[in-house]
Amino acid sequence: MEETEFADVLDEWFIETLKTYKDLYVYQLENPTQVIEWTSEKNICVAGNSLSKSEILELHLPQRLFAQEIKGLCTERDFKVVRGGFTDGPVCCLVHVPGTRCAVTNDGLTSDLQVWDLGSDDRVTDVIRRTGGIRGSRNVAGSGSRIAAQPSSQPQVLHGAWSSDVQLSNVTSGQTLYKLGPTSADPLTSLQFLSPPLQSSPCDSVLWWADASSGLEPCCCRVIRLSSSGHATVSDLRNQKEAVSQAQLNIKTRCCCLNHVRVSWAPALDNCVAVSGFDGAVQIYNTSCWGTALLEAQPLFQHCGHAIALRSNDVPVCITSHVWHPERPRTLLSAASDGSVHVWDWVDS
Repeated sequence: MEETEFADVLDEWFIETLKTYKDLYVYQLENPTQVIEWTSEKNICVAGNSLSKSEILELHLPQRLFAQEIKGLCTERDFKVVRGGFTDGPVCCLVHVPGTRCAVTNDGLTSDLQVWDLGSDDRVTDVIRRTGGIRGSRNVAGSGSRIAAQPSSQPQVLHGAWSSDVQLSNVTSGQTLYKLGPTSADPLTSLQFLSPPLQSSPCDSVLWWADASSGLEPCCCRVIRLSSSGHATVSDLRNQKEAVSQAQLNIKTRCCCLNHVRVSWAPALDNCVAVSGFDGAVQIYNTSCWGTALLEAQPLFQHCGHAIALRSNDVPVCITSHVWHPERPRTLLSAASDGSVHVWDWVDS
């Protein structure tokens, strides 16, 4: 398309967003990211995943997003860089340690972890510095680790590349506190803390991704699993062998990159999950509509903003990551392979 035609397409799309979004803000990174991690209610951490030198940034979300009444009185309408730093390689996994100003990363090349100081909230420094590392239990090329963290009196992370080498480590000292007993050696697609027990999601011959919703009581905890064929199942944490409900999702099953696929429960919106990584869209599904029979499910909402801005000769864009806002029900952030980052709040129709 000509420049003027391309600009007209973008203008038409942004006008259309007024009907479907309460808010939509866009930020362009220098390189694509596949990590979006909350560091506070209004701040996120992103990092590049190029093989060369990559940037780690902490961004403050646009203030207009949080304006309760007249948004016109709020002048700040852009993402704002709070602080930043550099790493010599890619960042394929990043977790903020709750209760600290510390982040732990993995480069996707080995199982070793890198520890970063995000700086103090009083803005004494704007620099994100590497302060140490944690040794992984196996160093095989291409065996990047998954990482999970939860609030603790002593900062700790759970990490591993395979189901047979999951370990709990002290972030400050790097000391190994616990190792999972011998089990099958399958690559981990996700890893997280549940309360109470401690579990990781399994893999089998078909690739699966998983997420668990946590609650004060075991009856409130649900696990959703999504297969590479688009088959999604929801199960009770107390009995994971039986599906409470299931559906065949309306997604393209040939995903851009297996490491980009994400499925996540909405923390502040009952029964909703977000799915991304199969193409250039983020899909929202309402699992309360699913039954025990396997039927095709249509998305409740679909964010296609990253793909809309493509020119005809551009490489197709793929979603590399997404994350829900912890308190705002319909607000999400998403990142794509072209380096774009969007924060959006869709209209409940």
